[in-house]
Amino acid sequence: MSELLAGRQAVREALRANRRRVYRLWLASDDMDKTGITGEIIALAEARNIPVKPVNGTLFETLAEQRINHQGVALETDGYPYADLETILRAKSNPPLFLILDHIQDPQNLGTLIRTAEAVGVDGLLLPDRRAAGVTPAVSNASAGAVEHLPVAQVTNLNRTIDQLKKRGVWVVGLDIGDDAISLDKADLTGPLALVVGGEGSGISRLTREKCDFIVQLPTVGQVESLNASVAGSIVLYQAFVGRRK
Repeated sequence: MSELLAGRQAVREALRANRRRVYRLWLASDDMDKTGITGEIIALAEARNIPVKPVNGTLFETLAEQRINHQGVALETDGYPYADLETILRAKSNPPLFLILDHIQDPQNLGTLIRTAEAVGVDGLLLPDRRAAGVTPAVSNASAGAVEHLPVAQVTNLNRTIDQLKKRGVWVVGLDIGDDAISLDKADLTGPLALVVGGEGSGISRLTREKCDFIVQLPTVGQVESLNASVAGSIVLYQAFVGRRK
């Protein structure tokens, strides 16, 4: 089943990554200028012999009505190509870094975490295949196309997946609050690691939390108890990234 990616960044990265089957590129007819990012998109499409179609009206009007920031560019493709779990677990990084999302449901939060994960070199993202956001065109747009470069696997059981990671020597750290939580500035995130970020509102499920080797929380001084899941998760990923670079 085909889908429509919209927005210049998402479209460009899908073409650059070359992981999807692409059928055609749609351009608003008043946006046929072959300069800048639009010119790069056209060149990428032409290099792969993808039809480039100028269009007036309906398509982009419909996207605008759906509050999609299409920027005059849309790409008709196959659905997102999820990765095989075993392929992700054979990560090439040393030490590996994984991200596990425990029922994140908001596409914007998922896109933000994906964008950060790809930027800091996460080896793979693991998502539950039910009751959680999957990789949709909205998520690709929210990630600025980063998801087109990041291996993502959907798994049936997060807890069994965590057991598989542990058998490979990966430490599993949950992002949560509680008396047992270590402050982020005191946590060692430099080894083989999988970060678990819980869903909006509910956080990490009880069984998944018990599977974690340790829990970290962000030190704060404000009146708000905790940060948004995507913001907090991004901060921890960057802390791990910085620690590894040192």
